Amino acid sequence: MKATGIVRRIDELGRVVIPKEIRRTQRIRQGDALEIYTAADGEVVFKKYSPMVALGELSAVYAEVLAKTLGRPVMVCDKDAVVAATGPAKNEWLGRPVSRELDSLLAMRSPYTAPADAARRIRAFERGDRQLLCAAPIIAGGDVEGGVCLLGTARDAPPAEEAVRAVNLAAAFLARWLEA
Repeated sequence: MKATGIVRRIDELGRVVIPKEIRRTQRIRQGDALEIYTAADGEVVFKKYSPMVALGELSAVYAEVLAKTLGRPVMVCDKDAVVAATGPAKNEWLGRPVSRELDSLLAMRSPYTAPADAARRIRAFERGDRQLLCAAPIIAGGDVEGGVCLLGTARDAPPAEEAVRAVNLAAAFLARWLEA
């Protein structure tokens, strides 16, 4: 754990303010859930809570089947990072932060299909050449929890309608599983 040098006092209602710099760098937004851990030595740790992490194995299996069926890499992410991925770089992608563009796209709560013009496509990550061919948000309990994304490069054509339907179905299935 890294010390920040920032000290905050607890107010009369038991609240503590997480500094803006930490919220920004850790992508903690108003309304986000935080898990609280305690250690025997008195440490108290706040960690962003992601229900998508609990679906890790299920989402990995679904992503693998979807990738084999569609012939393209697939990733499942929460609002911040990749929780399951397929393809040759899957180990490199796991835990990697998603692009701010993808985060904004998921927040809009509607599916995305890449335009034919590769220059106008949304990147999956801040750095790298992976683009979204299509993406569908995972909406559970009225909240966007993450997304299912079909990945490609600038050379790839936009996906066929069947692929878009399959990605939307995967997102709906994972959302339903989160609600169960």
